[in-house]
Amino acid sequence: MHSVVLTKGVPDFREGQVSFDEDGHLERGKTPTVMNPNDEFALDAALQAKVKHGGTVSAMSMGPPGYGDVLREAMSVYADDCYLLSDREMAAADTWATAITLSAGIEKLGDPDLIFAGFKTADGETGQTGPQAAWCLDRPIITHVIAMEIDEDERRVRAKRLVEGDVDEIETVEAPLPAFIVTDPEFEPSYRTAEHRLKRKRLKAETEERAEEHEEYMTTWDHEDLNLDPDYIGLDGSPTIVSSVDPIPKAPAERDATMVDPDDEAAMGDVVETMQQFAGGD
Repeated sequence: MHSVVLTKGVPDFREGQVSFDEDGHLERGKTPTVMNPNDEFALDAALQAKVKHGGTVSAMSMGPPGYGDVLREAMSVYADDCYLLSDREMAAADTWATAITLSAGIEKLGDPDLIFAGFKTADGETGQTGPQAAWCLDRPIITHVIAMEIDEDERRVRAKRLVEGDVDEIETVEAPLPAFIVTDPEFEPSYRTAEHRLKRKRLKAETEERAEEHEEYMTTWDHEDLNLDPDYIGLDGSPTIVSSVDPIPKAPAERDATMVDPDDEAAMGDVVETMQQFAGGD
């Protein structure tokens, strides 16, 4: 069972240092970046498939060279190896150009049984890249997945999914492998047997070790490696036009702190007097 998990780096909004160029494009190389939080659910789903059915889990991301840190973060959740699609021709891509590039990377890997993607990213929040990549690969896709099981003999995946994102309505659907899975933030992995729980614990320890040396497990491909025409990727291949960008406010400055010596009775009296109005009870 070969699974590929698509991951993306998003601005670390906690830093409040998000940089845009004069055309409104995010300058990812100058912006602190972390793995998109929703991608962790996709990695958890791939790990569940690995625990129950064996095989390999590959993490894949498109971005600048610094995205190696994003793949390291992905590997710390779970991945056996990782792939970075990176060069200047891929820069400033919209979701469509990104999907074309990612689908070329997936095809170069061969014919994975399952491809996982997270539900929306913390920056664009379009939720388009996963479904567009599935369309490029002509794979069946199941979205909003909250639980799944795989029948290896029948080569099918059965998933529970939220209906249009409604947490009160759940349906069960099936699809033949190879298939594309978009996990919902409500996804919960299932490990019913002690054997599976112990195997998950062992695999987690192994992947955390690998993440420390993630570059040894990372392969980088540029557009030539993927046989991609620059006219159809990156900014040139992006039909989306950004009309404007709202500035992201910087994180608030840290509050000033006043150090108080516990042995200073007068100073401690002032602290008690200040805090007393917020204390509950008599």
